Amino acid sequence: MLHVSDRLNDHFSNPRNFGSLPDANAVGSFGTIGWGDAVKLMLQVDPRTDRIEQARFQAFGCSSAIASSSAVTEMVIGKSLDEASGIAAADIAEFLGGLPPERMYCSVIAYEALRKAIAGLRGKAEHESADPDALCDCFSVGQMMIERTIRFNRLTNPEQVTSYTKAGASCSSCFKKIEALLARVNADLVEDGLLPAAQAYQVGSMPQRVLEMKPRGDTTPAANIFSAGNGVPAHLRAAPKPAPPRPAVTAPAGGADTVTLTELIEQAIEELRPHLQRDGGDCELVKIEGNTIHIRLSGNCDGCQLASVTLSGVQAKLIEKIGRPMRVVPVP
Repeated sequence: MLHVSDRLNDHFSNPRNFGSLPDANAVGSFGTIGWGDAVKLMLQVDPRTDRIEQARFQAFGCSSAIASSSAVTEMVIGKSLDEASGIAAADIAEFLGGLPPERMYCSVIAYEALRKAIAGLRGKAEHESADPDALCDCFSVGQMMIERTIRFNRLTNPEQVTSYTKAGASCSSCFKKIEALLARVNADLVEDGLLPAAQAYQVGSMPQRVLEMKPRGDTTPAANIFSAGNGVPAHLRAAPKPAPPRPAVTAPAGGADTVTLTELIEQAIEELRPHLQRDGGDCELVKIEGNTIHIRLSGNCDGCQLASVTLSGVQAKLIEKIGRPMRVVPVP
């Protein structure tokens, strides 16, 4: 029998059901590149029996996000839609033998992708399955998603809410909203007999020293807690590194300023590198030829079965940063 870490690592190193599913009739996506993790879940459901015959996933993110996505596909194959609807984020984490507290949000995004896929197949209107209002602007985390997560997982303090949803991880702007929502949902759970009154969170219970560690000021939409910048606590910032030599650049088609283009590409890669480094991987810019960007993957990213997913994430980030199509190719 696999140990907890072995099971988690096994689903990351050897993901089940990874790839596209052309015949899928139920598709759900959750997360964004800016958030740091994104999952797309595809299901092929027999319309006569409502039973899930196949499931595939595509994901960008940390090892726990990929493992959670792999796990949920194994959990739903062969189940009816009603049975699959009963799967909670905690079930996904348990299937993997547990997740670190700071990675519990990975099971939540896999669950949210599953919920959206089933809701879409059942013909629910978009507004019924989406979060219309972002409670946390930094990571665009909606109130409905946070409330579901608190209720299903019996969360009783704001730090747990952050671990499960990332809400409030970048700055303190939404802390009071999270506090008020947590207290209200906990009160509902107590009234329903699902939570002891002594465990329910009360507004103002968070120690002041914890709040003082959070950065102040305006939020930055789609910020990443592991990205360098003024909005990140000092103890989480990566140590500064000497600037690498500027790669040789061939002028891109259209006469764009090569210095500006190179700087934009380097900025985008630097924003992604801490995210890869926390899972033992890394990437670096090698050279630019026209609209083709050559990237070298290293560490755990080198030779990983999901290297193509990492490259797709890098490419999406570069396109977002530069504002025009770019092709990313790996070099040894």
